Amino acid sequence: MTSQTTISATGSGDKAAAAPSGPTPSTGLRGHPWFTLITVAVGVMMVALDGTIVAIANPAIQKDLGASFADVQWITNGYFLALAVSLITAGKLGDRFGHRQTFLIGVTGFAAASGAIGLSHSIAFVVTFRVLQGLFGALLMPAALGLLRATFPAEKLNMAIGLWGMVIGASTAGGPILGGVLVEHVNWQSVFFINVPVGAIALILGLLILKDHRAENAPRSFDILGIVLLSGAMFCLVWALIKAPTWGWGSGTTWAFLAASVLGFALFAFWEQRVKEPLVPLGLFRSVPLSAGVVLMVLMAIAFMGGLFFVTFYLQNVHGMSPIDAGLHLLPLTGMMIVGSPLAGAAITRLGPRIPLAGGMAATAIAMYGMSTLESDTSSAVMSIWFALLGFGLAPVMVGATEVIVGNAPMELSGVAGGLQQAAMQIGGSLGTAVLGAVMASRVDSDLPGNWTDAGLPKLTQPQLDATAEAVQVGVAPIAPGTPEAVAAKITQVAHDTFISGMSLACLVAAGVAVVAVFVALLTKRGENAEAGAGAAHI
Repeated sequence: MTSQTTISATGSGDKAAAAPSGPTPSTGLRGHPWFTLITVAVGVMMVALDGTIVAIANPAIQKDLGASFADVQWITNGYFLALAVSLITAGKLGDRFGHRQTFLIGVTGFAAASGAIGLSHSIAFVVTFRVLQGLFGALLMPAALGLLRATFPAEKLNMAIGLWGMVIGASTAGGPILGGVLVEHVNWQSVFFINVPVGAIALILGLLILKDHRAENAPRSFDILGIVLLSGAMFCLVWALIKAPTWGWGSGTTWAFLAASVLGFALFAFWEQRVKEPLVPLGLFRSVPLSAGVVLMVLMAIAFMGGLFFVTFYLQNVHGMSPIDAGLHLLPLTGMMIVGSPLAGAAITRLGPRIPLAGGMAATAIAMYGMSTLESDTSSAVMSIWFALLGFGLAPVMVGATEVIVGNAPMELSGVAGGLQQAAMQIGGSLGTAVLGAVMASRVDSDLPGNWTDAGLPKLTQPQLDATAEAVQVGVAPIAPGTPEAVAAKITQVAHDTFISGMSLACLVAAGVAVVAVFVALLTKRGENAEAGAGAAHI
């Protein structure tokens, strides 16, 4: 997942970026390159880990707090959305006020928000503090790479970024397994409490080791209106997608939010062309390969994160697995992402990004189609095949995004391009959960009444049907205490069959998204600045 290592590294310091050589390595503790790498890796590990570890905890949170389906979605959406909309702004904050200060604030805030989630007793507080996690995580990501670029000499920067990317990849891939262990043997709160000691370690190391570095040409103003417009537009879009199954796709409220989103994006584009220091310089998108790279990241994340959201419920609620067993069943997926990343990197170096990226998305499409065929009695061996293929297909996209997006941007905008790459992935993950969640809800609402009647079960009132549908959307069979065993078995069969029908359709939609991404990948190419960036990384 080395593609995640390109966030806002240059900021606006274009003159500094043109320097032919890197900084002189420090021989003491303060500012030592390798100790700096260890420090920022510990901090960023929390952010990468939280991107996937919570997926395993979602069923336990939903059950313990009595959360609705939309509430559970917002545990993921709130985090990714806050992270996505803040990344580029956070990069500019680091350029202006110093990456060390930004990193330390991000570490402290992220750990504090994590502890607050563990102490929360309502879903509203969980979602609120997840949003804060995302905001503080956004401070961490660009500041970490900025510190690496400032402390490593040019000839060693690629190695440092590669190691940093391995930490992110391992953390992201290991999230479901660690989450399963913690949820099963401790509780769901421990998934968040674990960030407190990790954050404390990163803070102590940061105070002792990190050296302050500031961009020579730091921005003097911030595009506040641009931030507001972009955030509002994305919020309206995701909110409409999540609430549409409840409001109805033909509802005026649904279309009002969708229209507000379109208007917000239009006003954002209009404003960005007129503000002196825009949040996203629209001139970047004149590059077809760069634009294709950004779109590719969004499409990949929609398919991956949206599909993973339902897989955890499938494993735990349909197959009846424990959280740790569910995490272990995802090991082929996470393991192949780790194994496939260096192989993808070698292929991209040799062939360029176009063929590996297109091949990776084709493998992803096949894997998602295979996952659409899963049934309640599908064997672990069959599941593992599709999970492994999915991980292998995703690896080239994760690795290749750096070269495609950053390499095709002008050197003076490489930091902004890096922010776009990471933001595209976060937005795609949020949209994937929302879009495929809406697909699942729509299919359950359509199939459940007929399946219930065909099974010969007692007729439900509309409120009872709505409550049953909400449970079925996460694979839960709503069996009341004292229900006869034979009736309970029928309810379970109907619930699982209906859920699997919805998951199958969601996976087919994800496969279709991946097919579109194959053609987008064909528009990519190696950028002129791909190798120049690291070699000119003097801040």
